[in-house]
Amino acid sequence: MKSLNFNHLRYFWAVAHETSLTRAAERLNLSQSALSVQIHKLEHQLGHPLFERVGRRLVLTEAGKIALDYADTVFKAGDEMMSTLDGRPQTSRQVLRVGALTTLSRNFQLEFLRPLVGRPDVELIVRSGTIRDLLAQLEAHTLDVVLSNSAARSDARLGLRNHLLNEQPVSLVGRPRPGRAPFRFPEDLRSEPILLPSLDSDIRLGFDRLLELAEIRPVILAEVDDMAMLRLLAREREGVTLVPPIVVRDELDTGVLIEHCRIPQLTECFYAIVQNRRFPNQLLGELLTRYPAADDPQVEPA
Repeated sequence: MKSLNFNHLRYFWAVAHETSLTRAAERLNLSQSALSVQIHKLEHQLGHPLFERVGRRLVLTEAGKIALDYADTVFKAGDEMMSTLDGRPQTSRQVLRVGALTTLSRNFQLEFLRPLVGRPDVELIVRSGTIRDLLAQLEAHTLDVVLSNSAARSDARLGLRNHLLNEQPVSLVGRPRPGRAPFRFPEDLRSEPILLPSLDSDIRLGFDRLLELAEIRPVILAEVDDMAMLRLLAREREGVTLVPPIVVRDELDTGVLIEHCRIPQLTECFYAIVQNRRFPNQLLGELLTRYPAADDPQVEPA
């Protein structure tokens, strides 16, 4: 069994954080050639290149980023040992970095992350953004997974995979209407005002097609690209709102809102977008095993 040389690991750790062989050599009081030799020895021992040169900069490879995570843990554990023996105990934690589409249901995000929420050994980092920004962060290995309601396009270079986590119905919801006749879809939309997701939403596009076929032009109160805001407006305004029920689950449970009707042939899908990696995050694996559909082959976007 191979034994890791911690001197080599310390040298690698210094270079990775300095992103410069010159600066790291000065910090360690070594020559650049001597430091380079130590790094090559570690790469040989691990069997993977840890750096690649981009212009004048040293950039970590995927293996290098994994090695740096472990090196950070190793040297942090050393600091924690010293703190513990000095009467100042600390705890080490695993990290999962999650990107979520800005418009994605907060309830769905919480359901996905719930097994890890509150675990003392886990640190969750959740970032919101556009799909383009989040996929760029996934490619740069600063995110482990991207949660989205649309599948990412296949890209052989990036090695993206779309794991279908769930498929939810889409409904028209609104405040209770005592004494009024049951809602008729789509006929009542000729006069009933409606709150809609923005045109960037897949469910909005599908809904618009259904109304076009029925030759109905609805009275639109607002178009909102943030599901959290759509949820708030649904509570405050008369009329109906087009949402997956999971978005307004609490309001439906308490009776603040009611479900008027399910929209036929219209659903919203939820995906975990990941990148094929030699060293996947184990915490992510724990989450994905809860979703049998996540084991299916890659889902191609429409």
